[in-house]
Amino acid sequence: MSDALTLPAEARELAGKGASRALRRAGRVPAVIYGGKEEPQTIHVEEKELVRQLGTGHFANSIVMIEVGGKSVRTLPKDVAFHPVTDRPIHVDFLRLAKNAKVEVLVPVLFTNEDASPGLKKGGVLNVVRHELDLICEADKIPSEIEIDVTGRDVGDSIHISNVKLPAGAESAITDRDFTIATIVAPSALKRAEADAAGEGEVEEASEG
Repeated sequence: MSDALTLPAEARELAGKGASRALRRAGRVPAVIYGGKEEPQTIHVEEKELVRQLGTGHFANSIVMIEVGGKSVRTLPKDVAFHPVTDRPIHVDFLRLAKNAKVEVLVPVLFTNEDASPGLKKGGVLNVVRHELDLICEADKIPSEIEIDVTGRDVGDSIHISNVKLPAGAESAITDRDFTIATIVAPSALKRAEADAAGEGEVEEASEG
């Protein structure tokens, strides 16, 4: 499970674009905490600390304890807006978590034991279709990553969600199909697949034109 993060914050009394711009000039980022059958709470956080936590790589699927007004609010980051030019964070949405809540999160996939895959050892390529899995998890049991063992996998093999053992308290948010997460393909097959995809894209662009 991802470690819980702590983010100090201050209440935001003024709303509107002008107030938000003033906060950003002061090195603060406007944010809001919503959900949990309570009124939304507008806050602002220090930009430097937010950027540091974003840099951990697991901010989006970590519990974030927001300390505001002498209280700690248990939240999950739901959306971070970035400036289109500078890429600085300009607004954050946090979902307030009730006790025993379940949340939908994107969890990164990590493939292990690639040296034990006959297909990869003979020159095959691991073609990753999904780098993240859309999961529904208990809020206090969000995994930092999902490991998928490719031991014994050969060229032509596909790994589907049904092949993956998810941790306790987690289930796939997609339930209507046994979707593919990765395949092991010959290098030439991968090149053909990329060429076909590029060709389809050109046809779509021509059609739109």
